[in-house]
Amino acid sequence: MITDTHTHLYSSQFDEDRNEMMQRAKEAGISRFFIPAIDSSYTQRMFDLEKNYPDDVFLMMGLHPTSVKENYQEELAHVREWLDKRNFYAIGEIGIDLYWDKTFLPQQQEAFRTQIQWAKEKKLPIVIHCRDAFDEIFEVLETEKGDDLFGIFHCFTGTLEQAEKAISYNMKLGIGGVATFKNGKIDKFLNQIDIKHIVLETDSPYLAPTPYRGKRNESSYITNVVDKLVDIYGLTFQEISEITTQNSKDVFGV
Repeated sequence: MITDTHTHLYSSQFDEDRNEMMQRAKEAGISRFFIPAIDSSYTQRMFDLEKNYPDDVFLMMGLHPTSVKENYQEELAHVREWLDKRNFYAIGEIGIDLYWDKTFLPQQQEAFRTQIQWAKEKKLPIVIHCRDAFDEIFEVLETEKGDDLFGIFHCFTGTLEQAEKAISYNMKLGIGGVATFKNGKIDKFLNQIDIKHIVLETDSPYLAPTPYRGKRNESSYITNVVDKLVDIYGLTFQEISEITTQNSKDVFGV
């Protein structure tokens, strides 16, 4: 059994063949799909997805940093409303993204911190989105660290030192297609990270692994990531699948 800890299955890129895509994933051994939120415009699509695949799909709730704009307080209120209405498995994806736009950095920091505090209150893990913002992310985590702070550093692309720092804040590292890229770099040091700190993800429809790079990603392609980790860790395909799925259960509690 393989767990995809981060996949946007509600994306419109799957509207033409979602059932077939899910079937391919199940045939490849993927049976657990954790679904990150982006903002209020996707909430209904997430709930529809859950209704159609109730045994396979596990929803998160949160405000993605690239959706932190002028109306971010309204968006945060939407997140809070739903957190109080029903159960979710994590608060995510949340964090800081300075790749596209630095205009709303203070608001991103505030939204990140607020949602971390909600996660602690609800005893939920967080799922972190970090792009060009390791220092800023770590600055917030440093002030919030403790036994009640835990989760996943989604799509980890940093250095060994940054990986160790993320782990020190009770974060697992979300490893996906980047590990298969020639210039992905993380494959050079991953064997120095104990596999107990690793979970698998696709971030589909984004970041397809080699040999699909540049095409639409889907959950079945996670097997290419497992193959890469087999090379890196010298473990069997089944061992990688079992260990990383157990790691995901330790984070999400299910």
